[in-house]
Amino acid sequence: MKREFGIARCGLACCLCSENVKCNGCDSDSCPDCARCENRKCSMEKEISGCYVCKTDCKKGLLDKIKPYGFTLFIKRYGIESLLGCLEENEKKGILYHREGIIGDYDDFDDVEKLITFIKTGKR
Repeated sequence: MKREFGIARCGLACCLCSENVKCNGCDSDSCPDCARCENRKCSMEKEISGCYVCKTDCKKGLLDKIKPYGFTLFIKRYGIESLLGCLEENEKKGILYHREGIIGDYDDFDDVEKLITFIKTGKR
């Protein structure tokens, strides 16, 4: 885990991403999707650090997917440091953010509350 990479504006865990070794996060121009990322654009227009700070409960952009939406809700409820701590502990337990390509153990959910419980406990 590269904790210093933190969490993306949409809630995805840059700290655990293994997909793009050249990416320096949402606030850099090195993100491969920064020009078309709706969540980046919206949060920058609102002058907030990410969707998890926004008071609106929306499903724009990547928030229509359960993992970023669940991570964003988790941060709204428990804070970003709590999410980072849980992700770090879960990684030590063998839970993988990316197992095959960009699909990992946090993607296997169709209920956001079950995902949040999994993040907190590391148990299904």
